[in-house]
Amino acid sequence: MSRSVIFPGSFDPFTRGHEAVVNSALNLFDKVIIGIGVNSNKKYLFTVEQRKGIIESIFKDKLERLEVVFYEGLTVDYCKKNNIQYIVRGIRNTRDWLFENEIASMNKTLNEDIETIFLASKPEHSAINSTIVREIYGNGGDVSKFIPEGCKLP
Repeated sequence: MSRSVIFPGSFDPFTRGHEAVVNSALNLFDKVIIGIGVNSNKKYLFTVEQRKGIIESIFKDKLERLEVVFYEGLTVDYCKKNNIQYIVRGIRNTRDWLFENEIASMNKTLNEDIETIFLASKPEHSAINSTIVREIYGNGGDVSKFIPEGCKLP
């Protein structure tokens, strides 16, 4: 039986920290699903199709064990529909841990079969977050130090 994990997020944009979480998850699971959550009330810099294309280009050599999907609604509902028992989340600091632990507890209440795995970020990624990277990019700044090497943003 193969074990799959979902790494949910908006990934707007996909950062080096996200890349590190995916690479670590690939060492632990047979298949990693990068789930781009769609929230029609949220404003995004990149379309879901652009984000999917960016992520697939980053992992082009690993697509046999990786899938990029978009979905609406709760992650636990997507997991149930697709027989996924694990969610992976990256943790950069104690604020992340507090927030992610609350979500993991709520997910466990909604579906007790779902386990959340927390992966600590590398120290060099601890300050990188999509909101700040999006702001830098949106104002014409150089984000090359914060996004995966070779990643081409539209």
